[in-house]
Amino acid sequence: MSHVVYVIVEHDGGWAYRVGATISETFPSRALAHKAAEAAAAEQRAPGETSSIEYETPDGKWREEESPGGDRPQTDVKD
Repeated sequence: MSHVVYVIVEHDGGWAYRVGATISETFPSRALAHKAAEAAAAEQRAPGETSSIEYETPDGKWREEESPGGDRPQTDVKD
């Protein structure tokens, strides 16, 4: 299972959360950025529906797999 960490950072005159190299919109306070990160993290943990996915591999072959809706990452928010 993967692990996703939301980190609260100063950004563009305010506060934001960062996941990897991606930064959220700017919030006027650290508390608001933290609250938004908690909401995003909870949404990412929420299970979805199992569905079929189809994709092309680097060697040009097409594959079809079932993507389980309960296969969600663990998430944390760090200040």
